[in-house]
Amino acid sequence: MSFSMFGIGVSGGIAIGPARLLSHTSLEVSHYAIDERLLDKEVARFDSAIAAVREELEVLRETVPAGAPAEMDAFLQLHLMILNDTTLCEAPRALIVQQGCNAEWALKQQMDLLVKQFEAIEDAYLRERQVDVVQVVERILKALLGEPSQISFSNGRDGPGILVAHDLSPADMMLFKEHNFAAFITDVGGATSHTAIVARSLNIPSVVALHHAWPLIRENEILIVDGTQGVVLVNPDRQILTEYRLRQEQWDLERQKLKRLRSTKAITLDSQDVELHANIEFPSDVEQVKKNGATGIGLFRSEFLFMNRPDLPDEEEQFIAYRSVAESMKGAPVTIRTLDIGNDKPIDQGPKITSNPALGLRAVRYCLSEPRIFNTQLRAILRASHFGKVKLLIPMLSCRDELFQALTMLEAARNQLRTEGVKFDEAMPIGGMIEVPAAALAVESLLDLLDFISIGTNDLIQYTLAIDRTDDSVSHLYDPLHPAVLHLVAHVIRTANKLGIPVSVCGEMAGEPELTRVLLGMGLRSFSMHPNHLPMVKQVVLKTSVKALETLTKRLLSAYLPDKIHGILTKLNA
Repeated sequence: MSFSMFGIGVSGGIAIGPARLLSHTSLEVSHYAIDERLLDKEVARFDSAIAAVREELEVLRETVPAGAPAEMDAFLQLHLMILNDTTLCEAPRALIVQQGCNAEWALKQQMDLLVKQFEAIEDAYLRERQVDVVQVVERILKALLGEPSQISFSNGRDGPGILVAHDLSPADMMLFKEHNFAAFITDVGGATSHTAIVARSLNIPSVVALHHAWPLIRENEILIVDGTQGVVLVNPDRQILTEYRLRQEQWDLERQKLKRLRSTKAITLDSQDVELHANIEFPSDVEQVKKNGATGIGLFRSEFLFMNRPDLPDEEEQFIAYRSVAESMKGAPVTIRTLDIGNDKPIDQGPKITSNPALGLRAVRYCLSEPRIFNTQLRAILRASHFGKVKLLIPMLSCRDELFQALTMLEAARNQLRTEGVKFDEAMPIGGMIEVPAAALAVESLLDLLDFISIGTNDLIQYTLAIDRTDDSVSHLYDPLHPAVLHLVAHVIRTANKLGIPVSVCGEMAGEPELTRVLLGMGLRSFSMHPNHLPMVKQVVLKTSVKALETLTKRLLSAYLPDKIHGILTKLNA
């Protein structure tokens, strides 16, 4: 039987092949009482399981194949951090003793508590880390029950098939060492899940959030995975197969051509220079940045240093991470965003989670309320500025007073380092992130205090349209082409250009080739995106005459009906 499934395409391209089902044992956790005299033995059994899983993950890290994406090791390290966190390796021990229950039940209770905390997180990337917690717990449970922790396949696994799974953990990604997969699809996940991140780094077509793929698809059924459109076709007929094989060949040819653009300067047909930078989350991402020909790092998310740990990173740890990126880029600009964390982020020292964390104490608001934490990070970034072309970016600004307070704290950190005789770049550029509608509308009130600005379109769209794009029930309403969004972005770019302040876009809009000419027509000349999106955007830039975009861009900004907007967009990309 032929049928189609629709999910979230997280890595472009087309793959055709037989389904390879990934089999995970479903674990049922029982609850029973433990005699008081045997509680020490039960705690010891739990400790042994933790030690066994720790050893498994360490072995997996040591056997990561040469040339594997840096994300693979990073996520394995993340699972080790979760495993070693006291909320997972210590709290269940106390529950065993307090409740006189078996280790499996104590671990399950603690997992449920942690998952509930993660579900309250507004930030999509961090919220999806609850999946990592569940995957680590599953490994511990398997160790407790004496079941094999490795994953297993059903028959017929030879050949380049399509991996079908309910979910994939970082450890599962080690499959790429021994098995050749053309693509993978999962029931769960989102655009910022580890599955999506690894898929993009491997340039493997991938679709997630299919919900029922694993139970509906059978082993060896022929699948077509369109990672660009987020579509999976099961048992397609001969005509559809032929059509998609032609599309696949065309896609592969285009990818090969794009590789030749790595060292080509991004310049339009009418000689307009365009800066194409990359977004990163880990220092190890620099390799991908260089591989794809980025001329700098437009957004270094510093949150990774603070995640999944019981303590805060000290100044030296942060300094080493920031310096390593600055030195690796060898004089190219590196924009470090200050801590975007708060009551919607899972750190032990954070404030109490509220009912609406998206509008709560986060990003610069949180940093201003925690001057010690903010000062530590500012000092680390300033010190790193001595070792490269570092720029500092302040997230989620909403008013001039907020910016003034942040700059006052930055000057205090500078004075401390001057007194201590520590070298730093006295002229380090300071930027503000425009991602709140209030900041976009009143952007001119901020520009005299800033050296540059960066538009964070992900949150700007989310806040403007009052839509949680990670919520399946409303995510279809998340629209970068909504007239209100287009007008806000155009207003910010136009105002910055008028006052001579450099402006860039670092959200998902920057990495979408279909929107490249829209942004160029608005006057944007600096983009920052996922490294793997760079070649496609560069190709559009090289084929574009900015002057030819002016009339159509004006028409786009005057349009309000969706059909008319998409019609103009089609003409822009013709």
